[in-house]
Amino acid sequence: MRQDVDHLPPIQQLELARVKQVLMAEFGEAVSRSNQPWKKNGKILKIILFGSYARSDWVDEPENGYQSDFDLLVIVSHPGLTDIADFWYVAEDKILRDETIARPVNIIVHSMDEVNQALSRGEYFWVDIARDGIVLYELPGSSLATPKPLTTADAYEMVSVYFSDWVQKAIDALEIAEFCVAEGKWKDAAFNLHQATERAYICFLLVRTLYFPRSHNIKFLRSLAEDSEPRLIEAWPRATRPDRRRFELVKRAYVEARYSASYEISVEDLEAIAVSVRRLRDIVEEVCSERIEALREAAGL
Repeated sequence: MRQDVDHLPPIQQLELARVKQVLMAEFGEAVSRSNQPWKKNGKILKIILFGSYARSDWVDEPENGYQSDFDLLVIVSHPGLTDIADFWYVAEDKILRDETIARPVNIIVHSMDEVNQALSRGEYFWVDIARDGIVLYELPGSSLATPKPLTTADAYEMVSVYFSDWVQKAIDALEIAEFCVAEGKWKDAAFNLHQATERAYICFLLVRTLYFPRSHNIKFLRSLAEDSEPRLIEAWPRATRPDRRRFELVKRAYVEARYSASYEISVEDLEAIAVSVRRLRDIVEEVCSERIEALREAAGL
């Protein structure tokens, strides 16, 4: 794997260096408080930049409402160290608030065994990282497994099941949201629009990459999905402040629509968001169907 970021502008190189510094420092603080050996002796084995900034096809147009995220894979020495709340929440929060880091940062955390098992199965997401990723940090002796090819027939069977399962889950959540709007249950409608959005992105990511991160953050899921398929950008307009505000409303709904008395959303916003969610569902169905048909033909089925 590559180990330099010389293709990036100097400001982005400095931002990545700062992100790495925060991740290392806060992880070290988190494990130092434990008496359990697997925690106290826990290690970050690798930090890998993947996605558009690794491939050199990022977009940096914050004035137009679109800016590619830094996507980072952190590989740790024990599966217990992947828990976001216990080991990574403070680091993520500090990165979010750091004024020297100008673009969003997404991290996924997995153990080396998880990553190597996925590579041994030939899962596309991990194979792409092994091929295109850039190592920002690594401990000696922490090599990734050699990816093994996944047969087209096996891929077809897997993604067909994923698609039928998750597209229906997205449709169900959208129908519940529409029922809640009709009944005047606006917070419940907002939560279910979040769920429909989350499930649509999970459907796409599984069909395209055989992986989705353990996250309810639909901005993160949107970033990963749009990075693989630009047609998905159409679902969520972001050129105007109201467009961006509505996406933020549905993003916040996962927690706040259920638990916060101060969360407010209008029926007009709900109807506009529902239009975007239905458009997202339609695009996901279209691109996933194309992918499944391509695999079917390639497998000669």
